[in-house]
This record gives sequence, structure tokens and C-alpha cells, in this order.
Amino acid sequence: MINKSALFVLLLSSNILFAQRDLTMVEATSGQYTSFAPKALSQPKWKSENAFSFVSVNRDSLLIKSKDTKWKNTSALTAKELTSKLNKAFKNIVFDLKRIPYDLTWKDEHTIEFSTYDKQDNFKYKITFDLKEDKVINHFKYNTLASEEITSRNDNYLAWLKDNNIVITSNKGEDIVVTNDKNIAVINGSGSTHRNEFGIDQGMWWSPKQDQLLYYRKDESTVSDYPLVQWNQRVAENKNIKYPMAGMANERVSLVIYDVLTKEKVKLDTGIEDQFLTMVTWDPSGNYVYVGVLNRQQNHLKLNQYNAATGAFEKTLFEEKATTYVEPSQGLVFTPNKNSFLHFSEKEGYRQMYLYNTDGKLEQKLGFENVIVERFLGFDKEGKNAFYMGVTNTGLDRQLFKVNLKKGKTEQITTESGTHNLVLNKEKTLFVDQFSNLDTPNKVSVESTENNKTVELFEAKNPYQGVIDMPKLELVTLTAADNKTKLNGRILYPTNFDATKKYPVMIYVYGGPHAQLIKNNWLGGANLFFHYMAQNGYIVFTVDSRGSFNRGRDFEQVIHRQLGQAEMADQLKGVDYLKSLNFVDQDKIGVYGWSFGGFMTTTLSIHHPETFKVGVAGGPVMDWKLYEIMYGERYMDMPEENEEGYAKTSLLNKADKLDNKLLIIHGAQDPVVVQQHSMDFIEACIRANKQVDYFLYPSHQHNVRGKDRVHLNTKIANYFFDYLAKPIK
Repeated sequence: MINKSALFVLLLSSNILFAQRDLTMVEATSGQYTSFAPKALSQPKWKSENAFSFVSVNRDSLLIKSKDTKWKNTSALTAKELTSKLNKAFKNIVFDLKRIPYDLTWKDEHTIEFSTYDKQDNFKYKITFDLKEDKVINHFKYNTLASEEITSRNDNYLAWLKDNNIVITSNKGEDIVVTNDKNIAVINGSGSTHRNEFGIDQGMWWSPKQDQLLYYRKDESTVSDYPLVQWNQRVAENKNIKYPMAGMANERVSLVIYDVLTKEKVKLDTGIEDQFLTMVTWDPSGNYVYVGVLNRQQNHLKLNQYNAATGAFEKTLFEEKATTYVEPSQGLVFTPNKNSFLHFSEKEGYRQMYLYNTDGKLEQKLGFENVIVERFLGFDKEGKNAFYMGVTNTGLDRQLFKVNLKKGKTEQITTESGTHNLVLNKEKTLFVDQFSNLDTPNKVSVESTENNKTVELFEAKNPYQGVIDMPKLELVTLTAADNKTKLNGRILYPTNFDATKKYPVMIYVYGGPHAQLIKNNWLGGANLFFHYMAQNGYIVFTVDSRGSFNRGRDFEQVIHRQLGQAEMADQLKGVDYLKSLNFVDQDKIGVYGWSFGGFMTTTLSIHHPETFKVGVAGGPVMDWKLYEIMYGERYMDMPEENEEGYAKTSLLNKADKLDNKLLIIHGAQDPVVVQQHSMDFIEACIRANKQVDYFLYPSHQHNVRGKDRVHLNTKIANYFFDYLAKPIK
């Protein structure tokens, strides 16, 4: 028989066991990617039509799920076993793999390819290994400092970057120096050409003929040097970067073909105009190269064909013009028949696919309703259908589609509302789907594209349940300031919410191009820092205003030549919504954002200090004349072409209007929004006798990453707690 004291201890321990708590700041900063990440398949890769691999939770094993084993787990390889195999295959080299390599892929059902390092000499290796025969089929040994590696299709050559130059390593062990530019202002083969705009993510392309390498050559000699002070020396030192500001001299970019066998180079005759070279694509024959040539004004795109043997211009296949801007986002994709290609464009309102033949004739429009093509996934084995991920439900959902190339008929394959994150097999018959929405942390299944048959593998549990007292989250729909466009909003309620009380508000803002804050996935696109603020008694509110991403051309391009204006009007509609809620304390509304969101935070603070009593602006643009050419001129045109717009959107000439508590945070090494933005604004505040708070992270760039982000989030939270409202428990 249990006595009363023992029963009390039992009940107390039971309550402690099931008690829920608030997030710590460390958890609020990184927990959703670590300790509170829902169960998922890590690194799923198809190895055959009916089997795929994935990596174990601690990343030390490669596991297989197969239709033949009814999708149960079987072991393929451990990191320890792979280490042993490599040390047997390579003499006098010591490998010591603790984890399955991140880049491991399947060349065929039995052959894997991956990169690793040797423990002794610290060289980098790219290895092709036959698991069935237990032997190395192919390998490259090259400099450990190499970056942006790309392998030829026949696996004979690997091109890589050594600083600003290109080296090719053969599988025989020979290193071929392709470029040897001593001038650091000349950069070869880099995917950062045009500062990664226009969908550029690589700077080298191997020819289908295998022994020719096409690459970017970027000359920044005429671009202004920009100083970044390095504070970690006894006497601070200066580091110059090239930073082409709006209206100033731009980089000059060309395209060159290097022949590995002849060692000769051919430069494409793209001209020396002030322009951008985009959409770089080899013809399947290897005889031609296609380039999207975009003018400096970014409103006129030409798709040109060049002769790969001579570099000569052959013809313009088609052109796209706009009164605002044309924004190419990726290269061409040739169909399996090699006589036609897909071009991705939002010329008719939404980013969709258009099928052209190699003469430039439009054969078929492959768009479907107002679905935006987010990611192209390939063709089926017959080459009749193309597959892609499409953005639906006014930007909230991600669904799988296939479209018949000949007829243009589209079929939506996934239907459950939410975000489908999937990997298709090579034949496009099956896919692994990791699905989430507001109510589903992660549901993993294998599904057929042909008969809708689904095998559910597992559904992740809510990782917060019984541990963290999570705030209530809702998605809402608002009407934009144009009184017709629908906007997506998200609201987090304080824990232990009581509708009879009044709560302070943190508005998180971005609003600019190529960013979307609200999605129909787990946590609704919100990070745990917002949940932390809600746990401390705040309503946390966000709205994707006009100008933000994945709602179509007209939704985004309304901002052209006047950044911040339509976005500000829509944020104020969000404030109107908040003020309609009787539990919102209208005298305690603050705003926080970073980068474009820092620009919007400062814009809102200056124009509406009566509404936004506290602001925190991280890495903010303060004047678009100080921003770089590729992004800035796309949305604002050149300063001499849009003097009124630049003056209207500048915050440097409006510092006298500041009348709230504003904290500006900047990284001293920021190469994106250079520190001059915030320094010039502070100077303007001094001249206007306006007080502003400032905090600098001396060693960080455009954002604060790693362990220091805990410090950043603490500073932001404390600024709200100190100047808007104390934590409310």
C-alpha cells in the first residue's frame, strides 16, 4: 500500500514528466533543424527503378528501401566498410570516413560516386566505386582547396577552380592548367558570375563531345574597389572587393571554350557590350552553344546560337522584351529527341515552360492555369512527358505535375494540400515523397506516377508534443492595398492566449523579390525564434506583400522603379487587420526584418513612427544607389533614368522623420549590403539630431551565422522587451 507522501512524490514526478516548457534561445535559434527536426529520410537517392538509398540518422550507414523487400530497410554500406574498401583499393593512402559522403550518388544499380579526403596527404578524391565487384572504377586526385568541381560526361576529366583560375585533372593523374590569370580582377569559371543573379549557379559546362570545356571569364578591372576593414589584426587591415554599384562601371563577361586535346581556346562572339550572359547551354551535338544575351537595362533578352568550333554568332532564335524587366532563371533543357528544348519564362504572367525547336519556332505552350514552375524534374523514359514541381494555392502549396510535350495536356499527380518534397526515379515511374503542411510534420511515402498507388513508409510525430508549449499558428488571407489582390498572412498567438487581454505585436517583414515567408508546410514557414517571442507574450505577424515571390509576374513587378512603396502599403493593410483584433495592443506594435526586410523596417519606421514604436533593421539597404547593379538596376533602373524613384525610396534624405526606437544591425564584412548603407544613415540621423541605436558584428557578412546567431536573436528579443513590452508569461 502506497502512503500519502509516496503518492505525492509519484504525482509530482508524473506532472514533471509531462510538463511542457518554453524554448531556450539556443533551441529557438537552431532547434528546428536539430533536436526538433521531424523524422525524415536523409539524402534519398534512387539506385534503380524500384529501389532507393538514404543515410542513417547519425550518417554512418547507407540504407536501402526496395520494392522487392516491400520497402523495408536493408543495409548497403557503412562508412567503416567504405573506409576499409578504399584503403584496400588505394595503396599508401589512408582514408577514414566517419560519415557517408554528402554528395554520394548512384551511377547505376551497383556503382556509387562520391568525394572524400585522404587522411595523410590531405588530397581531395572523387571516386567511382563498384560495390558488386568491390573495386574502384575511376578516380580523380586533386587539390584540397578546389571548388566548383564538374566532371565530364565520360568521366575522363574533372574541372575545378583554384582561386580565380581553372585546372582540369584527368583520371590518369595529369593536371592541365586552363587559365593562369595573375590579375585577381579576372575570374574564370565561377558560378558567382553576375553575382549569382539570373539563375546562374555554375560557371563551367562540359561539352557533349566530352573534351571541350565552356566557361565564364569575368573581368572586373573596371569595377570599383570597395574596402572591407578586417578587425582581427594588431593594426586593422583593408580587404578590397569588387562591388559594381548602380549606375557605375559593370563587369565585362565573356564565354570561352577550351579544347583539352588541342589546348586551344575559342571565344564566343557575344560582343563587348555592357550586358549579361545567361541561360548558357550546349547543343546536344556539341556543335553549338546557346546563350541568353540580356542588355544592361534588363528589358531585352535575345536567345543566340554560336558556333562552338569558331565562336561565331549563328542566329537569334527569339527575343523577349518587357516594359519592366525580363528575368531569365535557368538554361535551356533539351528534350530526349534533341531537336527541341524547353525555355522557362514568365512572359505571359507566370514562370512556365515553352517548347521550341532549334530554329526558334514555338511548338507548344506547356503552361497550366496559373501554376508556377518552381523546379524542373526531367522527362520520362519515352521522352513524351516532362515533370516539374509547381507552385499552387496562391503560392502556398508545392505539387507534382506532368505535361505531355506534344499535346500540352497537364496532369497534377500529387493532390494533398501542402508541400511535397520529392525525388523521382530515373524512369519517372515512382517517387519518394516527404510531405508536410501545417498539421503534418512529415509524411513519407513511395508513390507511382502512373496509377496513384501509394505505400506510406512512416509519418513523423510532432517533435514538440509533450515537450514544448508551442503557440497556436494560423494562416490568414488579406486584401492588398489595391483592394483586389489576395495576400497570405501568418499569425502566431501567445501561449496561454486569452482573447480578453491585450498583447504587443512583432511584425516580421521582408516583402522583396525572390523571397516568400509564408508556405503551407510544417510551422508555416516560421522559424522558432518567432515561437520564442510568442511564448514571451507577443503576437508575431507576417504578410507576404506584393513584390514577394511565387505569385506571378504582375504581383512581383508592381515594385518596379519604386521599391518599398507597394510593399509598405500592403504592410499597413496587415496593420489594419491587426488593429481589427480586440486583443491587439495598438500602441505596442514593432517591426523586424533583414536585408530587404531591413530596408522595409526602416521605411516603415520613418514613414509611420506613430504605428511602429520599435524597429530592428538588419543589414538594411538605405539607398538603392549604393546597391549592386544586377539586382538594383533590374528593379530600379539606372539612377540617371529614375531620379525620382531613387529619391523617393532613399532613406538617407528622410532621417529627420525618424521618431521611434530603431536598432540597426550590420555585419562589418557584408559584401551584399555594404556597411556604408547603415553608416550613411547614422550620419544623416546625427545631422537631423535623431537618436538611433547601432550594433556591429565585426567578423560577419550579410547575416549572422553559426553560434553567434544566439547572440543576435537575444539582442533582437531584448530590444523589443526593453522598448516595446516586457515578456508576458
